[in-house]
Amino acid sequence: MVTYESLHDTLSFYSIDCRQSYYISSGKPIFNFPKEPFRMDYYALCICTAGEINIEIDNQKYNVDTHSFLIAAPSTIVKFLKTSEDFMMKLLFFDKTFLIKNISNPFIIEKMNLFSEGSYSIVKTTEKNALLLQNLLDYLKKKSRKQGKFTEEIIRTIIFNLLLETAEIIENEEQTDPGKEEGKKDLFLKFSQLVRENIRLHRSVQFYAEKLYVSNKYLIEIIKKASGKTPHQVIDEMLLKEAYAMLGNPDVTISEIAFELQFNSASAFGRFFKKHTLLSPSEYRIKENIQS
Repeated sequence: MVTYESLHDTLSFYSIDCRQSYYISSGKPIFNFPKEPFRMDYYALCICTAGEINIEIDNQKYNVDTHSFLIAAPSTIVKFLKTSEDFMMKLLFFDKTFLIKNISNPFIIEKMNLFSEGSYSIVKTTEKNALLLQNLLDYLKKKSRKQGKFTEEIIRTIIFNLLLETAEIIENEEQTDPGKEEGKKDLFLKFSQLVRENIRLHRSVQFYAEKLYVSNKYLIEIIKKASGKTPHQVIDEMLLKEAYAMLGNPDVTISEIAFELQFNSASAFGRFFKKHTLLSPSEYRIKENIQS
């Protein structure tokens, strides 16, 4: 698996020299995509304006067509599979540090409930909604061409507007359960971020409970209300995601992955992986044709 460490690294694949903390595409056809899965280290909003694309996100396959959009958080793993000849999309990439500069609440994006699948959402919406988002992206592109005293703040404001409109579309399209949404408190957001940041070193619920200054019982109660999952399940899902990412690199041995993910042995890692995927790590690599 390829890891693009920054927005600049990703765009360099397309020979785009972008030194800013955000990028807005032109919406022109794209025919060249990375062949290997890659981890995004930034936020992304991609709107399909024509045709369709087959894509794999965090090891789940999707078909995205006209008037559909993908919104994804950092750490999402993406693999492009196939596109139609008429495929076109508009997209926005931005670093979180750029967006939350001068913002007191670092969890402002998480509070919008944009990511129904953990770190991303794929939504089929109406032509009217898709055009609303496209028009905001066009406005953003127009404003980004002008460099003035308040350009950065204007860009941030438009991106916030875009994310809020996206969040409203997601809420209306998915008709989420109000009772479930009510449980998504700051504690759940902080827990999710802590797991993402510490998954390679810490897997115990106790570790995260102590970091959040709550009891194990209370943490389990809040996470269950917010996500319908136990903290153990959330941790295992994030650990599995890391395993997929590392297995995608043929230069890293299974034993090295087991060590990196704090398993006692390669066989212990193998049991964990097979429990969740029904394949051993080596079988997964054979199936995905991942060879050194």
